[in-house]
Amino acid sequence: MLHNPYKIVKMFEEELAVYTGAKYVVTVDSCTNALFLCCKYLQVQNVTIPSQTYLSVPQSIIHAGGSVTFDKRPKTNEWRGIYKLKPYPIYDSAKRLTSNMYIDNSYMCISFHIKKQLPIWKGGAILCDNVDAYNWFKRARYEGRSEKFYKDDDIEFLGWNMYMTPQQAAHGLSMMQNYPAHREDMGEHNGYRDLTEFTVFKNNEVIQ
Repeated sequence: MLHNPYKIVKMFEEELAVYTGAKYVVTVDSCTNALFLCCKYLQVQNVTIPSQTYLSVPQSIIHAGGSVTFDKRPKTNEWRGIYKLKPYPIYDSAKRLTSNMYIDNSYMCISFHIKKQLPIWKGGAILCDNVDAYNWFKRARYEGRSEKFYKDDDIEFLGWNMYMTPQQAAHGLSMMQNYPAHREDMGEHNGYRDLTEFTVFKNNEVIQ
């Protein structure tokens, strides 16, 4: 095969890096898995998040080996666009995609879900400025593989099947041509149920 189809994924990542101001961008198949990989890489322990957020966020933390404390205070749950997975430099940025949004020394996870700002149906990305993390994310999302053809590759560690397909990346790259220079954050925080209402989280620590 003359051309590697995953070059289009790299092109989309480069476009996102220029737009967001991040040094590196790694695309994945969802914002949920972007959060999971960041939590896994940083080996999170106890993480505090708003009690009103999407269900997959605490699940990502727990699956990565961490535990979750829910902050129920009204001010915490008035977030818009992004919030931090405290005390770690990880941001759930699913409701923000605007120019120069990147926060230095952080891991920002964005979403391309159909209800988000760049709706390519499904997908996510990690914005970062740490080259070691960048190289780990690239392999971790792709079963430990590099960007070489499978027959030429060597597998150095176990990863996950979380990569973005060339078809998704091509759609995203096409949509970026007409994407505005600035987009307002999305709200909807008060559209989420309080996660402490769910049985699965009834024993989690809570900040009132």
